[in-house]
Amino acid sequence: MEKITSDSPESKSLDITAQNIEQLKALFPDVFSENKIDFEALKAVLGESIDDSQERYNFTWNGKSKARQIAQTPSTGTLRPCKEESVNWDTTENLFIEGDNLEVLKLLQKSYHKKVKMIYIDPPYNTGKDFVYKDNYHNNLHNYLELTGQIDSDNNKLSTNSDTSGRYHSDWLSMIYPRLKLARNLLVDDGVIFISIDEVELNNLAKLCDEIFGEDNFVECICWNKRIPKNDGEIGNIHEYILIYRKSRFSEIKFTQKKDGIDDIVDLLNKAKQALKPIDIVQKELRELYKNNSYDRGITLYNSVSSDYRVWGKINVSWPNANTIGPDYDVLHPTLGIPVARPDRGWRWKKETFDSLVDYQNIIELPDGSYMCGQIWFDSKPTTQPSLVKYLDEVDSILLKSVLSFKSDGGMEVERIFGEKNVFSYPKPTNLIKLLINSIPMKSGDIVLDFFAGSGTTAHSVVSINQELSKDLRFICVQLPEVLDDGHIGKMKFGCDNLADLSFLRIKKVINEPKFSSVGVKKFKLSETNIRPWESDFDNLEHSLLSANESIKTDRTTEDVLYEILLKYGIELTVPVEQQTVYGKQVYVVGAGALLVCLDDDITSEVVEGIAELKHELDPETTQVVFKDAGFADSVVKTNAIQILKQAGIDDVKSI
Repeated sequence: MEKITSDSPESKSLDITAQNIEQLKALFPDVFSENKIDFEALKAVLGESIDDSQERYNFTWNGKSKARQIAQTPSTGTLRPCKEESVNWDTTENLFIEGDNLEVLKLLQKSYHKKVKMIYIDPPYNTGKDFVYKDNYHNNLHNYLELTGQIDSDNNKLSTNSDTSGRYHSDWLSMIYPRLKLARNLLVDDGVIFISIDEVELNNLAKLCDEIFGEDNFVECICWNKRIPKNDGEIGNIHEYILIYRKSRFSEIKFTQKKDGIDDIVDLLNKAKQALKPIDIVQKELRELYKNNSYDRGITLYNSVSSDYRVWGKINVSWPNANTIGPDYDVLHPTLGIPVARPDRGWRWKKETFDSLVDYQNIIELPDGSYMCGQIWFDSKPTTQPSLVKYLDEVDSILLKSVLSFKSDGGMEVERIFGEKNVFSYPKPTNLIKLLINSIPMKSGDIVLDFFAGSGTTAHSVVSINQELSKDLRFICVQLPEVLDDGHIGKMKFGCDNLADLSFLRIKKVINEPKFSSVGVKKFKLSETNIRPWESDFDNLEHSLLSANESIKTDRTTEDVLYEILLKYGIELTVPVEQQTVYGKQVYVVGAGALLVCLDDDITSEVVEGIAELKHELDPETTQVVFKDAGFADSVVKTNAIQILKQAGIDDVKSI
């Protein structure tokens, strides 16, 4: 039976360098010699695509090579479940993870590779006051545990990135580079990333994203007009930026947004429908709404209401090009049977198209005496040209605008939730994040990732969208436990020691509202692996040898180990997990039997046979089994277990 050790692939997060080499080997097997890359052969294969000139454009900074190494170094950490702090643990598919996002992104590489539809992040803007985490290439997990006070340290503290530093921009780029590099791996092929930023690092971030995502995958740089100036500089700055990149240029995505005023109209119609108001009254109310608001022509053109409370408008059917002439043919009036007036430049469509739109067998007379025949409207008089009938709910969206203008009221939202001001610094409004999420096609089960969770706005936005639009989107939020000052309202009033606690508290407050009662969130914390490394103590060798037999750390639970196994096996953290008792021993059934885990002691052949029978009952396509290495009653049972399970069709059996 193979034992998972510190050298096993299962004991680490995804080795990105090894994965890249394997992909290169699959594409160009002839450029490998003795398992090494022959770069001269690779150049020959790529031909003219190679630029080996000494003078070429290259975006670099002091520390880039180290940042690249950090991204490629696997993590040996784990995520420990916090069941008691979570909400609706057994049913929810939402995740909140406390920890350094670099290590967390590494740990998610196997389980969430190409599974995230959208990423939104609001990273530190590098204003000189923002916290910028200093990564450590040699042991970033140990570095994180020191800086967050989880293990002893020698004066290592969280710090701001002062603009007086000689490496001001370099430090920020070195921080964001590996995180974006890892985040890209998690996006599905038609996935999208949105990044909020201000003018300080906009240019650098755009160059960095061009390198990581590819220049061809740049979509737009949106300007968000917040309307309220900061008044802390020479000019009243009222805007920020949102960079948009897609994962692949082969994915055709249309970014859209609802027309301004749509929500008001939908609200008016829903209330009218519930009250069964007469259509003529509803139509008057609709036009009064238009009169009192400055909606654009794309809204006000639709000013009629159908009997089923749908707003519609009349679209011109004349030939659109002033320099050419369109088709010319007779169109008959539905009741008079004589030709109606023709447009001067001809009709918009060929006669066959017009005939497919008009329905003379289904003539509906409207209150004003006009007629609707299928998708064509006719006036009562033949001297008026007909029009195309278009419903507003069919054209209620437009392409996402490159300038978004609405108030930054995220602080007011947070105040309504907590009943206190200044809980978070500059929280983004949910209206902004909801607009971005809704701008791309999202289906049930799609994941939205935010690894700079901050005020928890992204989670709040996903929960709201699901409730408002009857969707089933999922969120993964990651936040560093940045320590709050003693005078911070979050610490004084709500007992939160760090930003991660405060962010999670907001999410819990939101989902505890009655309308979100079925929503939940699973919480995990970044930690060192649950598996004990071999550490010899020559002063107490007997103790070291005895400890080596017990591979799991004594302060860890079986569920801690279970979820580490899920991560290493590339299984999502929200997959259904059931517990079954097999001859007195606890067996975790993961994914309806795709993985069976037994971490109890004194495992007998009877228990192993029971697990084989359980696999037969569950009948999954394939099954993997994991035991605790020191959990078998004796070595004979351990040896026989492999054969017993093999006879049951289980070939993948490992111990930990």
